Amino acid sequence: MKTIEGRTWASREDLIEHSGYSRDTLSKLWRDRKATGHPDARDIGGVMHWDVQVWDAWFAQRCERPRDLSGVDRSGDPDEPLPPAGQARVLGVDPARITQYGKTPPPEWPDPVHTEQLTTRTREYRTRAQLWKWVDDPAAGFGTKGGRPSGPGTKTGQEKAAARVRLAAEALAAMPGRKVGEVAAALAERHGQSVDTWKRVITEARKQAQK
Repeated sequence: MKTIEGRTWASREDLIEHSGYSRDTLSKLWRDRKATGHPDARDIGGVMHWDVQVWDAWFAQRCERPRDLSGVDRSGDPDEPLPPAGQARVLGVDPARITQYGKTPPPEWPDPVHTEQLTTRTREYRTRAQLWKWVDDPAAGFGTKGGRPSGPGTKTGQEKAAARVRLAAEALAAMPGRKVGEVAAALAERHGQSVDTWKRVITEARKQAQK
């Protein structure tokens, strides 16, 4: 990145690291800027650069993403290859953890779909589909020592289960007369996890309501 007159300017390469999005996605957002509202670029040394503060404000407004109860971002193109920063955004972890995974992979950590050789390191790309599959694999241990570290602010398994039951109870109250499968599908779309998982949670919510 370059600082000019107190403003920080980022090239597309800088934005890949900064945003966590792939080169292809950033190129499309720029190509379709009339529709996306992408900020204007400035030529610096023959290379397009963007004002980071302006770009961040635009990006934050455009890219608000829903997360499930585990903090995992379940939105976006499943097949888009993401650089490490993008993988971190999906999983809701610090980018340094993805770097750590490259050196000491946790159980079932997926192989990259492709790699990009940089001057000082290798950048590994993984898809959202790979990350979602890894999170949902019990063998991966996401939320334990193999995945997101436990600690203050991290929900335990019991707390997550109780939160799901509360969500199911609220959904049942908000959608009276709807079939279990319909309520489960709405919860799955909104909060992640499978429809079958939410059917079981709804059953538990009904049991607790009868106590």
